[in-house]
Amino acid sequence: MKYLSIPFIVLFISFGFAQDKYLTKTGTVTFEASVPSFEEVKGKNENTTAILNTENGEFAALVLVKGFRFKNALMEEHFNENYAESDDFPKATFKGTIKDFNFKALTTSNTIVVFNGSLTFHGETKILKNMPLNISISKENILSVSGDFIADVSDFAIEIPKIVSNKLSKNVIVNYQFKLSEK
Repeated sequence: MKYLSIPFIVLFISFGFAQDKYLTKTGTVTFEASVPSFEEVKGKNENTTAILNTENGEFAALVLVKGFRFKNALMEEHFNENYAESDDFPKATFKGTIKDFNFKALTTSNTIVVFNGSLTFHGETKILKNMPLNISISKENILSVSGDFIADVSDFAIEIPKIVSNKLSKNVIVNYQFKLSEK
């Protein structure tokens, strides 16, 4: 009888721990480095993994760099080979903690919270402090996490050749949207 109860105890413990994490593998990250009067420079990745620990507000997202899609296939190739160097730096991460996170206080209305953490891209890490982040929870128990920020390409050791420097913004607008479900 005692051997029969062990699997139930393990199952109970795993459910207890699993309920404090929300996850998605279909989050969206978009970036835009366009400048007026030139072709749009915009990439979108709809296969981003993100996880939120509702016990302590720890949040992390992982983006596979080759997953960004562009309107123009040649632009996508240039992004991966010349700028992101995605063979050498295949992943980007966004991780940190939501300050004073209180899962029980979330509602269906967007709440602006403060995020502190880091963004790692192209082998370089940039510290993010007091960044606003929108969060809400649906009646179906789906967490929505979204926001945007501006990343300076020089913070990530990305060199823009002089010949195209007037066609690309040095300040890249990054937008993210995640719908996370209980793990």
